[in-house]
Amino acid sequence: MNSYDVKKDFPILEKNKISYLDSGATSQKPIQVIESVKNFYENYNANPHRGAYSLSMEATSIYEETRGKIAKFINAKNSEEIIFSKNATESMNLVAYSYGLDNLKSGDEVVLSIMEHHSNLVPWQTITKKTGSTLSYMYMNDAYEIPDEEIEKKITPHTKIVGITHVSNVLGTINNVKKIIKYAHKNGAVVLVDASQSIPHMRIDVQDLDADFLVFSGHKMMAPLGIGVLYGKKEILNKMSPFLMGGDMIEYVYEQNTTFAPLPNKFEAGTQDVEAVVGLGAAIDYIENLGYENINKLEEELLDYAREELSKLDFLTLYMTPNRENHSGVISFNIKGIHPHDVASILDNYGVCVRSGNHCAQPLLRSIGVDSTCRASFYIYNTKEDIDNLVDALKKTYEMFRKYMKSEN
Repeated sequence: MNSYDVKKDFPILEKNKISYLDSGATSQKPIQVIESVKNFYENYNANPHRGAYSLSMEATSIYEETRGKIAKFINAKNSEEIIFSKNATESMNLVAYSYGLDNLKSGDEVVLSIMEHHSNLVPWQTITKKTGSTLSYMYMNDAYEIPDEEIEKKITPHTKIVGITHVSNVLGTINNVKKIIKYAHKNGAVVLVDASQSIPHMRIDVQDLDADFLVFSGHKMMAPLGIGVLYGKKEILNKMSPFLMGGDMIEYVYEQNTTFAPLPNKFEAGTQDVEAVVGLGAAIDYIENLGYENINKLEEELLDYAREELSKLDFLTLYMTPNRENHSGVISFNIKGIHPHDVASILDNYGVCVRSGNHCAQPLLRSIGVDSTCRASFYIYNTKEDIDNLVDALKKTYEMFRKYMKSEN
């Protein structure tokens, strides 16, 4: 298996002659996922859990079978620990409001890494202010990694919640979440892991990690937009209050009081994005058929090549750990003296798609002394040719701006 064989499964990449290097924002979708959504609408479209007729029951079966598939995929103890949301952002807000609001008080601490996406940062700013608790951060060393001494200094017996991204969406740094979880538990804290940037690239075992909560978005792992997952330990979820109220999370409603349905329905108010759930199931099947071992091999070769070739460009500043074994999927960079938005716009003229901006991680970027970067993020359908196209387009972009800057002087 090679990237060129995989690429053939992705219609948008076959139809458009582009080097798509923005999978960290959203991945492209294989035909198998696209067809699964089409098949649901053509043959099974009905509202799960709502009807006593056969079509609705078939839709319910598909919906719940996918929940079970996800539980097996991340090695959850049972499917009740899998909650569907619209994305990782909603999942993290659910934890912040349903767990954090009820369990934090004055004198308690929430500890995050400085690498967190705004989705695992801004909700905790709000919750700590509401509860009178405090918010602190674990910072990086010069290798863009969180050192052990920072973990041990910041996580204390006062710490009640730790939020940690498994892989930084800006730097690609792989954090030692298992060690952080173990140390947090030693101090009596629960841990929320953001696996949005890791699960497309590596096997996740929630029991091995001993994560209390873990979230991810389907659209970053080849599933449709609009579907996310919250995993939570059953004993914790059972004690939490619902985040959203409405249909399907209800047991009984009276004029003045309501009782709520058991897990997982308690956290799934309203009609869900069922076709996206189906698509997520198909994306998991696709990943399992490829095998994480093959995915890792393809991506390691690609990332090593990208690191090597981009490092040859002396006009680039690269933001990545020098420790290759702790790096996954993402390379952020800037052309010296040129704004990232301008760079990304010119690269697009050469058919190279990268993201530019602060990547919803302003505190992280501020900590490394920049406002924004360009970011190339890779996945299994990328090839060395895509890297060559990026390098060639960067050279042309630099030459264009260099000539312009010379003429201005």
